[in-house]
Amino acid sequence: MPTLSHRYEYTKEQLSLYFTHISLPRHHHAVLDNPTLDEPNTALEFLTTLQRHHLATVPFENLSLHYSSDRTVSLDPAELYEKIVHKGRGGYCMENNRFFGTVVRSLGSHMVNILTIPSGRRFLLDVGFGANGPTQPLPLVANEVSPGVLPQELRLVYEKIEENTNPDQRLWIYQSRNTPHDEWMPTYCFTELEFLPQDYEIMSFYTSQSRKSMFTYRIMVVKMELEDEQVTGTLILIGGELKRRVGGKTEKLETCNTEKERVQALKKWFGIELKDEEKRGIKGLVTELVEG
Repeated sequence: MPTLSHRYEYTKEQLSLYFTHISLPRHHHAVLDNPTLDEPNTALEFLTTLQRHHLATVPFENLSLHYSSDRTVSLDPAELYEKIVHKGRGGYCMENNRFFGTVVRSLGSHMVNILTIPSGRRFLLDVGFGANGPTQPLPLVANEVSPGVLPQELRLVYEKIEENTNPDQRLWIYQSRNTPHDEWMPTYCFTELEFLPQDYEIMSFYTSQSRKSMFTYRIMVVKMELEDEQVTGTLILIGGELKRRVGGKTEKLETCNTEKERVQALKKWFGIELKDEEKRGIKGLVTELVEG
C-alpha cells in the first residue's frame, strides 16, 4: 500500500503552469520557492485566493460522462492535470477535489478534505460541490457562519444524522442558506476519518456509472465569477438551461434547444471547447438535445 510519502505530487513547473492557468496573482507564485506554508495567516490568505481562482477557472462539470465514447472519468492525478490545465476542462466532485488536494499536498501540506495549517486550526477545503459549495476554506468549528456567494451563508455543524442507528455518533454536516433569513439546508456530511485514493476510486465508479446517479442522466456545468478577488456570482448550466446567480437573484441567460446551441454555450460561457469525437459521444443518450 502506498505511504503518504509516495503519493503523487506535481512538480514546481506543473504548479507554476496551473497558477498561470487560473490567473493566480503573481505575488502568490512565491509559494513555489517556499512550499511549506508555515505562517498561519499567510497560509490561509494564500489558500483562500487559490480556492477562489480555481473555482472561477475550473468548472464543476460532468461532461465526460456524456460527451465521450467511453463515458468514464479518471482520478489519476496526472490525467487530471492534463484534463484541467492543458485541456481547459473541469470535473465533478471527486475529480476537482482529487486534483486540488494533489496541488495543496505538492505545496507541502497534507490534505484530504480537512487541512491543518501551522497554527493547528483545521479547515474544510472543498472545490467540488458546484453552485452551493464554499468559496474559501471553512473553519472546522461547529456553528461558525462564513460567507458564500453573497448573500449566501455557510456553516458546519457537528451532529448526528437521522440515518444513524448509533445515537452517539456525530458527523460534520455542511449547511447552506441563500439569505440570512432562510432556514439552514444540510447538503452533505463527512467524518474525520481519512479516505485513501483507492476509496475514492470506488466511490467515483458508482457515482459515474450507476443509472441511479444524477450525473449519468443530467448534464451540469458550474463556474464561479470572480471580481476584485471576491466571488460575486455563479454561472449554472443544467441540461439546456443557462442561468447566472448574483446577489441571491437568478437570471436566465439562454435556453439551448439543440446540441449545436449547447456546444456553443459551453465555449462562450465556460471556455470549454469540445472536439468532434466528443460531440459525437452524446448521440443516443437521454441527455442529448434533439430538435423536435
